[in-house]
Amino acid sequence: MQIARGLNELESASRALRAGRGRLALVPTMGALHDGHLALIAAARAADAAVAASIFVNPLQFGPNEDFARYPRDEAGDLAKLAAAGCDLAWLPSVEAMYPVGGATLVTVGGPSEGFEGAVRPGHFNGVATVVAKLFGQTRADLAFFGAKDWQQVQVIRRMVTDLCLPIEIHIVPTLREANGLAMSSRNRFLTPPERAVAPALHATLTALAEELRAGATPADACAAAEAMLRTKGFTPDYLALVDAESLVPTDKLTKENRLLAAARLGKVRLLDNVEV
Repeated sequence: MQIARGLNELESASRALRAGRGRLALVPTMGALHDGHLALIAAARAADAAVAASIFVNPLQFGPNEDFARYPRDEAGDLAKLAAAGCDLAWLPSVEAMYPVGGATLVTVGGPSEGFEGAVRPGHFNGVATVVAKLFGQTRADLAFFGAKDWQQVQVIRRMVTDLCLPIEIHIVPTLREANGLAMSSRNRFLTPPERAVAPALHATLTALAEELRAGATPADACAAAEAMLRTKGFTPDYLALVDAESLVPTDKLTKENRLLAAARLGKVRLLDNVEV
């Protein structure tokens, strides 16, 4: 596996991989890799493309009171996992390379970025869209792979790619879960043992709620009851809502494609999850 830390190295390596394999797939990450990330690498490899993964903890998507400094970092461990998973190229830019002095352009997003994470974390999706657009431009990737766990993020990126006519295919890979249903996340390592025992209740509650909705339950009442149930289990929900799967506009009835979105705090850890309805 090649490792690039500068733009010249990246350009040379990505050009050679594209020449040899025809297409280059990108898996953007912030490191602290787990099996969910490796599932993205596997999906990219299955697309018959050379595979690049980026590791960059993006300061632009963290708010002033969020955990940028605390975000887990394990460069050596991450590189070993990528190499073992068959990744061809690891892109590890510095903050200075990603945001050089004099830079004056940011991506501002609307549409699916509004509400939910966008409301709880103002400016977050502008930071996500900006860094992802830069990664697309830096690598010149033909395909990019994202996990379904961060459903709103993926819809924001898909909207940006469409609106800016970016020549890249976006692929969504199903959420990888632990045996108890907990969605894999780099932040799970901060859960205490008692919290880990409770955390799977978020997915279980969403799954049960989805079944109730399919059976004809009123969305507003069912979502309110599910949120109350989470509170009894020790969660502090930020939101729980039924939305259109693409636009993320809240809805009070089932249509062709819907999604339940939820974010809730458990102790000091904020958990996100979603299920298809």
